Amino acid sequence: MPWEETEPMIERIKFVLDVESGVFQFSEICQRYGVSRKTGYKWLKRFLEGGVEALRDQSRAPHYCPHKTPKEVEDKIVKMREKHKSGPVTLRYRLERLHPQIDWPAISTIGEILKRRGQVEPRKRRRRPQGLYSAQQVQTDKPNQVMTADFKGQFRTQDGHYCYPLTMQDHCARYSFCCEAMKSTSARPARDQFERVFEEYGLPEAILTDNGTPFAGNGLRRLSRLSVWWIRLGIQPLLIQLGHPEQNGRHERYHRTLKQQTAFPPAENLKAQQQVFDHFRQDYNHQRPHQSLGGKTPAEVYRPSQRPYPQRLPALQYPGHFEVRRVGSRGQIKLHGRRIFLSEVLEHQRVGLEEFKEGIWSIYLGQTLLGRYNEREDKLYG
Repeated sequence: MPWEETEPMIERIKFVLDVESGVFQFSEICQRYGVSRKTGYKWLKRFLEGGVEALRDQSRAPHYCPHKTPKEVEDKIVKMREKHKSGPVTLRYRLERLHPQIDWPAISTIGEILKRRGQVEPRKRRRRPQGLYSAQQVQTDKPNQVMTADFKGQFRTQDGHYCYPLTMQDHCARYSFCCEAMKSTSARPARDQFERVFEEYGLPEAILTDNGTPFAGNGLRRLSRLSVWWIRLGIQPLLIQLGHPEQNGRHERYHRTLKQQTAFPPAENLKAQQQVFDHFRQDYNHQRPHQSLGGKTPAEVYRPSQRPYPQRLPALQYPGHFEVRRVGSRGQIKLHGRRIFLSEVLEHQRVGLEEFKEGIWSIYLGQTLLGRYNEREDKLYG
């Protein structure tokens, strides 16, 4: 057993005094204190060279570590972190692009450097709810298959006015189409922004949103005037399930980055906030590499849609065996003398009816099935 369980420093002093006394042989003293002859000679040598103070424990850290990250490299990492607030993966991609001649440390090492230099706040661990991930989560393998859109939570600018950021993103390429500082979540201003994006980038095949205003309503198929317009353009509206934002997880992650880099603190007013958003979009699309894109930026992956935005809204076409009805001003249609209420957001639209089974009719807006009407029960199933 090494040194007695008292105080190592005291035991080492006693050891040296016993050696200097000359009463016992060196091997006997080592045996008495339970240490090897090698350890005994080490402490005796330290005492002879440095006195009592040399018997204290010394640091075991190596004088030189060939694998230690140079201070100037650490400083560049910290400086990039302070500028962009990105995580280790994105920071390494950025640094490799900016300084390809430097051998940058591993992602895990960058994470440790950020912790050591006080650049990372410990995050509270949260229990992940079980069984919430839906099988209806969207999967894409090329741009323009699905656009995701949402209003990020509102906040006040420094002049006290509310800002409602409207954001749109390509699900596959992560390309940010829009980050607009809106005064409200009203449908008409939102439609103007979608129209601007469609004119610049073309039409996607589908748009995925949550169930909030102005993307969804409370009636048939949760249609809104905005989603009816999308259907008229040949775009399929997709809604996540109520209470399941993880089904649009990529957009939620985009919002977290947006919030971190543009809203702390908020700008002076909406105009200044829009300038901050524009700068963020430019960096996000053209400078910020993404791990999920293999280190590429969204601009390097995204390509505009081959479906241009039409100058006029195309007419709805239905097969010859369909019965076509025009929705009235109260959201109703007539079928065999009966009035069927569909939705007020469908006013003046032409819908197609196909007999699914005897007495059961499928009701379509374009290629989108709105519901089925049972004549015998006089009931609409949405």
